[in-house]
Amino acid sequence: MADASVRHQPRVGCGAVIQRADGAVLLVQRGRPPEQGHWGLPGGKVDWMETVEAAVVREVHEETALRVAIQRLLCVVDHFEPALQQHWIAPVYLARTLDDTVAELQEPDVLLALGWFSPDALPTPLTLSARQGLAQLSAAG
Repeated sequence: MADASVRHQPRVGCGAVIQRADGAVLLVQRGRPPEQGHWGLPGGKVDWMETVEAAVVREVHEETALRVAIQRLLCVVDHFEPALQQHWIAPVYLARTLDDTVAELQEPDVLLALGWFSPDALPTPLTLSARQGLAQLSAAG
């Protein structure tokens, strides 16, 4: 039987706000819980012995085919999902693309869609990480 203290440990995720020159941001629609159906930031789980920054770069590429570089930390999100018995800690970074690769959905079993959205015409609902990351981006001007 698993020790309850181990079973209820926080998990580490990550996300990236990627913004084009025209101001549009890249969002992906989640196909799985938590927040299934919500629009969020590309990102995912941090692997064992992987830096958070490396996880952001890897996850963005795995989900969208984009190659990105981290610019700066925007915020750290504490996401509590009591119904799923989950607690996620998710640093959200501002990232920039490294080339002119077109964003394409790479994981249709995990994500339903992706798209570029103007900050004044965002889809709903948004994930908690997307709401907090985009709020920090807009506060920074």
